[in-house]
Amino acid sequence: MRFQTRLTQQYSGTSMENIHIQVNPSDINAEWLRDSTNQLAQYQLLAKTSPEISNLIKGAIATQAEFVIESPYCNAFQPPNPSGLDPSNNGQQDAVHPIYEPSNVFECKYELDSLANFLSLGNQYHAATGSTKFLTNRWFLALRTVLEVLYTQSQPTFDSSHHLRINEYTFQRLTNTGTETLNLRGIGNPLGNGTGLVRSAFRPSDDATIFNFFIPANAMMSVELNRTADILRAFSSTLSEKSDRKNVQAFIQQLDSFSSSIKEGILEHAVVDHPLFGKVLAYETDGYASHLFMDDANVPSLLSLPLLGFLDKNNELYQNTRRMILSSKGNPYFLTGPAFEGIGGPHIGLTNAWPMSVLVQAMTSDNDTEILECLERVKRVSVFGLINESVDVVRGVDARTGTGMTRSWFAWANSVFAQCILWLAKEKPHLVFEDGSQAYVIGEGFVNT
Repeated sequence: MRFQTRLTQQYSGTSMENIHIQVNPSDINAEWLRDSTNQLAQYQLLAKTSPEISNLIKGAIATQAEFVIESPYCNAFQPPNPSGLDPSNNGQQDAVHPIYEPSNVFECKYELDSLANFLSLGNQYHAATGSTKFLTNRWFLALRTVLEVLYTQSQPTFDSSHHLRINEYTFQRLTNTGTETLNLRGIGNPLGNGTGLVRSAFRPSDDATIFNFFIPANAMMSVELNRTADILRAFSSTLSEKSDRKNVQAFIQQLDSFSSSIKEGILEHAVVDHPLFGKVLAYETDGYASHLFMDDANVPSLLSLPLLGFLDKNNELYQNTRRMILSSKGNPYFLTGPAFEGIGGPHIGLTNAWPMSVLVQAMTSDNDTEILECLERVKRVSVFGLINESVDVVRGVDARTGTGMTRSWFAWANSVFAQCILWLAKEKPHLVFEDGSQAYVIGEGFVNT
């Protein structure tokens, strides 16, 4: 396309194709799209004034774009060749379609939030800098690939005559853990027609969904599609060629359409009248009126919806949902014990809650007492000065041996901690500074409240 050629010529001076950034979870030599986006989030506001950080983030966007183009259904990738790092084997026996190249892919679990995080990385960069330099030829190809996946994964299991439609993506793993594979020969449970929702075979925890319309990822995708469309609207006005503007407008129409249909689908098919908590959002649904009530610690989650930009924290639907998932009566994975309390999930088990969920609880609260209590909870179990993946709610963490926790160094969780502290410095300075009369805004410094 002339549009793509023009983009390559327009931004060839940025040398984007020669920038490759590898960001990993810190204890695995692989890059998860979701983790790398979250690890860079707290640096985004510095990109406008720091060329080094700007290049770092543009390089991450370029690297993620290549991953999405090559294997859009995969969640974790091997180090790219320019890194000089050797690929590793995840030790699993997987049968996956579409097939992928193991020297480039570490794991291929299709998680809708991975693609939403690819969009989010660029959207955050634009919000911080106003720059569209990341909108390269390859980025647009990655965007087209994302839209193709959304179309394919929004199709029902059966056609209008109730004939089986085999999904393009199937996943089977040789395992004794049910959450590590998809049933029905890798297809997963059936999905109904006409919901406007998009399938996600796995959650951000890398656990299999039960009902494949995973609501937090759909909510995040709806928001990021809308943000991307707004960027392209502004970008379109800078293009001199009519044909180029027409091509961008075609992308915008698709982005707007998917964003709207997903949001409408969530509000129509995932809102349920709960007997204890009123109208709430389900965690998963299937288009056949089946709903799963729970929340998981990993983001996107129901708890994180205001942080994602889907619902305001004061919205009644969100407040009802929040009360439900922060209660053992409404969320089977809200775990309490003498040493710790928070949301966990099936990924680790029924005894461990995740500090990440407690930090999200703090950032979605306006109550100073609740916020301070959340921070104290996390501080009490972070005995090595870092945020762990999960903590045994009964035993806590042994400061001598480290028993009672998983992952002594989990970069994603530590990034969420950094984001929480920066949020407090801006929104609640009196909770973190002795003189709380001024807020601290990253990239700007102290400002009057």
